[in-house]
Amino acid sequence: MAKEKKLHELRLSIDVIDEKILDLLNDRASLVLQVGKVKNAQKSDFHVPSREREIFERLAAKNRGPFPNEGLKSVFREIISASLALEAPMKVAFFGPKATFTHMAAMQHFGFSAELVSQKSIPAVFEEVEKGRALYGVVPVENSTEGMVSHTLDMFMESDLKVNAEVLLEIHHYLLSRTGRMEDIKKVYSHQQPIAQCRNWLAEHLPDVPVVDVASTAVASQIAGEDYTAAAIASELAATLYDLKVVHARIEDQVNNYTRFLVIGKKMVEKSGDDKTSLMFSVKDEVGILYRMLEPFAKRDINLSKIESRPLKRKAWEYIFFLDLFGHITDSSVAEAVTELKECCQFVKILGSYPRTK
Repeated sequence: MAKEKKLHELRLSIDVIDEKILDLLNDRASLVLQVGKVKNAQKSDFHVPSREREIFERLAAKNRGPFPNEGLKSVFREIISASLALEAPMKVAFFGPKATFTHMAAMQHFGFSAELVSQKSIPAVFEEVEKGRALYGVVPVENSTEGMVSHTLDMFMESDLKVNAEVLLEIHHYLLSRTGRMEDIKKVYSHQQPIAQCRNWLAEHLPDVPVVDVASTAVASQIAGEDYTAAAIASELAATLYDLKVVHARIEDQVNNYTRFLVIGKKMVEKSGDDKTSLMFSVKDEVGILYRMLEPFAKRDINLSKIESRPLKRKAWEYIFFLDLFGHITDSSVAEAVTELKECCQFVKILGSYPRTK
């Protein structure tokens, strides 16, 4: 009896704290609305990514626990998302149907209060942002096991949009079906990338079951939702949205399986102090050109985190390079290195400087 009374008292104390949190959230929302009026008067951007990062880092530094920092970031991600929705609707275009990993990356970065709008192709995401129908776009750019997403790289050759942020999403693949029973599965559907990332698991556990490549994991989930003999490889979120059961969880072959997504917008974001810069360039075909294009960064101790080549479609056997480096384009050492790089290039294009995801 004493234990039940103690539990009741603790829950009452939690209720009191929850009500205080509610009051503080509404006080914060009132201040946000005032900030929105000042921004409108000054004709300044209502969304400032550097301010969000500043909030996260300041609160994480002050957090004395036991509430975890990851949980703290998730809570304030939603508080900020809802607050931005009070100022103005934030429309974000993302590639693919709902429940795809790009949709999950968009939710992770912008929160549930943003207006997330699916697009059928990566070019369509770029077009939505370019034409001002969406403030931002979210597209995949590389997977830790399967490499770069060529369609995204190709779009940067044609577009003047800038990279505003990067999102790293740990990828877990689930085998889903209507019945949830392995013995009922006669065919497996998914997008080509999840299929490739689960190849060994499928070969071991479903060696005689045909695997069919479809347009997206969402399409695969829709098929599995209508056919009791079909299964889909998709996200855990897809199980909820398409009324499917989990046959087997986390069937990806690699434990450390991440996909990197880029947030694209019209403007270059401000320096945060821990940034990454992406650029693309085409070099002249000369002896020692690979050494010369890397030398400006090496002699200034600038760390290059990624270099990728793509065929230049206008001319056979010539290539365009994509480069990620640590630092902001406004840093003197980075600006000097890029200026020197231009001396051995046919062209150089800055794709954006943005806060580095840890």
